[in-house]
Amino acid sequence: MKRLRTMHRTMIATTALAALALSGAAVTTAGAVVPEKPEKPEKKSSSKGFTTTVVDFGAYTSEVEVENPAEPEDRDPTVDATNNTLAVSPDERLAVATNSYSDHLVVIDVRSGRKIAEIKGYVSPRNILFAPDSRSFTVSDSARGVVDRISVFGFRVTRRFPLGAGVFGTAQSRDGKWLYANNAAADTVTVVDLARNRPTDVITGFHEPRQGTALSYSGETLYVTNYGKGEVSVVDLTSKDRTMRQIGGFHGLRAVSVNRAGDRLYAANSETAEISVVDTASGETITTVPVGEKPYGAALSPDGSVLLSGDMKSNTLTAVNTADNSVIGTVKSGPKGALKGPRQAIGFSADSKTAWVLNDDLTVAEVDVEHLKVTDILGD
Repeated sequence: MKRLRTMHRTMIATTALAALALSGAAVTTAGAVVPEKPEKPEKKSSSKGFTTTVVDFGAYTSEVEVENPAEPEDRDPTVDATNNTLAVSPDERLAVATNSYSDHLVVIDVRSGRKIAEIKGYVSPRNILFAPDSRSFTVSDSARGVVDRISVFGFRVTRRFPLGAGVFGTAQSRDGKWLYANNAAADTVTVVDLARNRPTDVITGFHEPRQGTALSYSGETLYVTNYGKGEVSVVDLTSKDRTMRQIGGFHGLRAVSVNRAGDRLYAANSETAEISVVDTASGETITTVPVGEKPYGAALSPDGSVLLSGDMKSNTLTAVNTADNSVIGTVKSGPKGALKGPRQAIGFSADSKTAWVLNDDLTVAEVDVEHLKVTDILGD
């Protein structure tokens, strides 16, 4: 497996560079209409909704078909890593989720809690991001080597970006005009102009950048996790040569978040069960906060007051007060539902009062952040 990934690197890098001259090919799916969402649903339905299938993957798509792999990692011949992803639309009406060992995306109506659609046709889907207007979202697939943009109206793929096998984590500017896509196999980040629907640049010099990537609030600095070296690359996007420096000292680096001021970085260390709090200017670690076993997530609330660590092995969330870096408490399974292997996939409501956490079975735990309780399970 390792030898195969090494042989692919040159080919993948060449593919990513060639893609700069191409815009993605449109993709067709089975037609469908998004069900209207009741304002005050009286009762949840167990209906699975409709299924739509991606049937054409377009240019620069690797021919990868995997059936019943022995291990989840075997779904992708280029990156031996598993992860999950969850995106809630800015209007908080839809949640789209998947994990890298699924062949489909799950769409959930947040208000009713119903699963309303499955979007099939993927091999190793990695990261999902909603556009600011809530009308579309992007999904990366490292085995297929593409980033797709999907409309919420019928869940049709409207644009394909062929960025090369290994494409993994993504970050997006607040205005939705720029996308930054990690490639864990080629050790690159591709810059995509979403306004013009084309890649514009490939940044090199990374070491197995996976899901963890964050863009500063200003959009001027990109933070990229290098899982292979336990470092975070800090990229100055305003400089012509994309000046880069490294922040090190992490152990089993999984996820990062950066506060709105841009002076604090929070990183999940899965090997030491800690969250590192780092001064971004100096690169020095201010403190480490003990959390649950195998922390894969480090999600910062919109108001910046709370950080949630997704503790995969403990099946818990640890809530950290960012004012003094103290542990507020732990979210555990309760009478309203269970946490099942929480990882990176954690989202917040705009008012920071509610968190949504993806479970292994692609259901979503809804969490009361103030009281640290699971209040509902969506999509079950």
